[in-house]
Amino acid sequence: MFLKGKTAVVTGSTSGIGLAYARALAAEGATVVLNGFGEGDVIAAVRDELTATSGAAALYDAADMTDPAAIAALVERAVAETGRIDIAINNAGIQHVASIEDFPIDAFDRVLAINLSSAWHVMRAVVPHMKRQGWGRIISTASAHSLVASPGKSAYVAAKHGLVGLTKTVALETARHGITVNAISPGYVWTPLVERQIPDTMAARGMTRDQVMNDVLLAAQPTREFVTPEQVAALALFLCRDEAASITGANLSVDGGWTAA
Repeated sequence: MFLKGKTAVVTGSTSGIGLAYARALAAEGATVVLNGFGEGDVIAAVRDELTATSGAAALYDAADMTDPAAIAALVERAVAETGRIDIAINNAGIQHVASIEDFPIDAFDRVLAINLSSAWHVMRAVVPHMKRQGWGRIISTASAHSLVASPGKSAYVAAKHGLVGLTKTVALETARHGITVNAISPGYVWTPLVERQIPDTMAARGMTRDQVMNDVLLAAQPTREFVTPEQVAALALFLCRDEAASITGANLSVDGGWTAA
């Protein structure tokens, strides 16, 4: 368990990719601080599962990722209750699909706040602690849409492109402090976020559900298979290892070949 004694904060970690991150980190002994939406009994069950796996505490904080003060308080609580912050994974994300002329302004602002601004606030809060420790890992879930675009996703694509620029900048600022800062860009992963965007894509493109699944989602990936949350989490876990100390400022694709062309 190479993460024994380390603390990891994972935003958007009560389902999907974020939960896979949490499980992978716990399997290596990390104390995990969960964040996200969900029923209290479900979250309690996840905490119990992670504690049993790691032999360490599993905390939960419901911080609103659109609230900078709440994000800062989440990080300070993690430090106060565990004594440190070693790993921060920015995974909170939402999606809205509409053509630009029909895109609600409040939806645009919310997509950027949760997908991009929250990562900036997390990084701003954790970097001073990581510098004092002389070690840290910051990982952000970007997307294949950090490299390419799709119709109807102006806010999401803008946010994910921005997240990669943010990653590169903070990587340079922390390069001599034992901190690495990287992004992982999955293709389509079968998660609640992807499932929820299917009706909007159906409406935006005038397609059936099967057409969206086969002609939009899986058509983008030469493997014709969804990426799994566990595959994404395995890469994040490697980035936490000492062997990955020279990987920083990178945007690593896990997309079934989508962006190879």
